[in-house]
Amino acid sequence: MKIVVIGGGPAGLGAAGAALGVNPSAKMDVYTEFEDVAYSPCGIPFVHGKEIESFEKLFLATKQQYQDQGINVHYTTSVESIDTRGHTIKVRGGAKVSYDRLVIGSGWNYADTGLDRHGLKGIYEVKNIRRAMEWDKYLDTVKDAVIVECGPIALEMVSALVHRGIKTTVVDPGPWPMAGVVDPDIIAPVRKDWEAAGVTTMWGERVTAFGGNGTLTHVDTTAGRIPAQLAIIGTRKVSNNALAKAAGIELGSTGGIVIDSHMRTSARDVFAAGDCTEIPHGVTNVPLQGLSGSHAYAQGKAAGMNAAGGNREYQPVYVPWAMLAGEWMIGGISFGETSAAAIGIKFVSGVANGITRARYFPGVKPITVKLLADPATHRLIGAQMVGGEGVKERADFLGVAIRAGITIDELANMENVYSPAIGALNEPINMAALEVMKKF
Repeated sequence: MKIVVIGGGPAGLGAAGAALGVNPSAKMDVYTEFEDVAYSPCGIPFVHGKEIESFEKLFLATKQQYQDQGINVHYTTSVESIDTRGHTIKVRGGAKVSYDRLVIGSGWNYADTGLDRHGLKGIYEVKNIRRAMEWDKYLDTVKDAVIVECGPIALEMVSALVHRGIKTTVVDPGPWPMAGVVDPDIIAPVRKDWEAAGVTTMWGERVTAFGGNGTLTHVDTTAGRIPAQLAIIGTRKVSNNALAKAAGIELGSTGGIVIDSHMRTSARDVFAAGDCTEIPHGVTNVPLQGLSGSHAYAQGKAAGMNAAGGNREYQPVYVPWAMLAGEWMIGGISFGETSAAAIGIKFVSGVANGITRARYFPGVKPITVKLLADPATHRLIGAQMVGGEGVKERADFLGVAIRAGITIDELANMENVYSPAIGALNEPINMAALEVMKKF
């Protein structure tokens, strides 16, 4: 069996490795337009911020290791078209490559700002590691930077720029950062720290033009002109699906490839995974696109196993998430109050302010937990958190809880670990559940 994978990110490499696990004799070819595969783009802001010492730390394996595993990676080799009837792809240079099974992991792009960049140097989309290495040198010359819409990676870049001593302005049409995802009370500590660090924020405003002479010198906004030698594009993720669309593969309402529970597309013997797909939400069944690297990797493994003849089902998602924003961790599961209200979901919510360790133990941090429940069934339907530590672990736990159909009543009676060094006597999840219970 010959399996071809388009894309060298977590979905593509996850698919390749999982397929060989099912069928070790399969011939495996991966095509990527880039110089590298399988690194962590999510780590790039932390290298820019000097919290990670080098970009080399972000690579997951060497090129030789992939070769030793039986994965033949074709670097700097873009795929130009897919012929689903003929079971072939055409790569740069015109060569045709046949396949028995095809996995598309073509990833994502930043949504277009709609602005003319005039070929100016200084407009940066944080994504590719080789480009990031060059941009890191450029950052040494920058005094003023502008964030053009504050998505997750851009949020992390604010901290990186502050760490580099760069005067930073955030321009975003929303009322607060990541307004479509996170509630205002949860993001409030991050905003307070930004203000203390001298970050200028312009909520409800837009960048209208880039200006300069060869190199960016300023951006124009709906509120006036801002000096800038660097503009970080932080628009939302959109699926990179020009190939799939041209091949006649069905796309959904988000622009992502429509797949079934086994990652099969509308084309025979073609599978897809990662940010190029759309996945139903476990509560609403509404399709979602542009999830995390862990989702892409898990989807890739499912696609690879099934392409090789295995049987792995990928279920609807509840989207546990967490990230570091300066000194704060923020995260959640499914919905916050803002997103639930926006799509008309009825909920009851409760908030608790707690601590992550015993109050007297060194390193204790504050943490706020908000839980949302269905008022009719009492089932957990969402959560959001902000704290100095412990957010990721709670998001993972609540992700399992919501998938299992656990109720607020059960969380209000949960057992929890108490050990001064690692956990407080009162678990904030339990405390928040008790607050929700008061409102039923």
